[in-house]
Amino acid sequence: MQPLIRPDFTRSVLNVSATLAEFLGCPNTKPTLPVLKRELEKGYRNVVFLIADGLGMHPIEKNLPKTSFLQKNLAMELTSVFPSTTTCATTSMLTNLYPMEHGWFGWSLYFEELGRAVELFPETDHYTGEECKGFVRSRLPVVPFYQSAKNDYRVAVIAHSYCDYAAKERYLAEDFDTAFAKIRTLCNGQGKHFLYVYCPEPDATMHRFGVTSQEAKRVIGGLDARLKALCGELEDTLFVITADHGQINVEECIPLYADETLGKLLRCPPYLEARAAAFKVNMGCEKAFVDRFNAAYGADFLLLDTATLIRENYFGEGGASAPDHAALLGDYIAVGITNKIFRLSPRGHDFRGHHTSLTEEMRVPLILVP
Repeated sequence: MQPLIRPDFTRSVLNVSATLAEFLGCPNTKPTLPVLKRELEKGYRNVVFLIADGLGMHPIEKNLPKTSFLQKNLAMELTSVFPSTTTCATTSMLTNLYPMEHGWFGWSLYFEELGRAVELFPETDHYTGEECKGFVRSRLPVVPFYQSAKNDYRVAVIAHSYCDYAAKERYLAEDFDTAFAKIRTLCNGQGKHFLYVYCPEPDATMHRFGVTSQEAKRVIGGLDARLKALCGELEDTLFVITADHGQINVEECIPLYADETLGKLLRCPPYLEARAAAFKVNMGCEKAFVDRFNAAYGADFLLLDTATLIRENYFGEGGASAPDHAALLGDYIAVGITNKIFRLSPRGHDFRGHHTSLTEEMRVPLILVP
């Protein structure tokens, strides 16, 4: 069993956004990070907040030497949120809200009013692929924290096309080279700039090939070299670099959707995430479900009571202000404790690298490059 790492909402990815929100003059009720706050007080003309998807501590340590640019500029280690996945973590960073406040808990959520599990980013049915356009963003609205900025920094967003990040000034970037070229152009322009930048790598490569693959090593090494060159070019610029989560290598993908015995005990098929699967159990079937799950999958997944996780603030605070969000999490959540994942739908993938649980993928860096 891998050791569990619970989210620490005094030193998490959310607290990076809280510190930056306060810096921009936005409303903020979350704890800030002293090391970042002190650096921001130096009054840089440009501040670049860069989120490299999947670039957790584990991928960094496995693919970069301690003498690398990113390792040498590590300011502190943070935790991700839970589930440690892009849907949940990037929404927390974008909105400066706890997962319990924004409700974007994972890749798919089951909505009682629709009677289906919906993949939040693409807004498609998790099992059929049918489009559900417009539903998610009306049900779970997302408001970026930087929209309420009140100082003289010009705010711009640079992100992949699938990121629906509302901003007055938004630029598409499908890869590091395009993103870095736009960063260079904006930071060399007149005035003060705050850039919110999201890159989908190295997450995409690690999903396909694994954390310790040569492909991942090339992508992460290339990012290290590109960042070193870019940071060396720009003057009076602070780079705030972090990740939404890390990844671990996957040994086996278990087709949970095909377990008919377990399925008969559920009100809807399993959903949420491959290493943090959520279950809504038929009334009166709780013991049968727990016994069946633990007998079949207990060696690789720890079955946790959702109400306990909520009460112990694994999803942060906010249950009182958004009680309907708690219902989206189901009755139980199974977190991966080995290197195995669930496939929750026939449309799922056999990934070589993954995340979403409470193990190694929870560790992420805060890298500061003045």
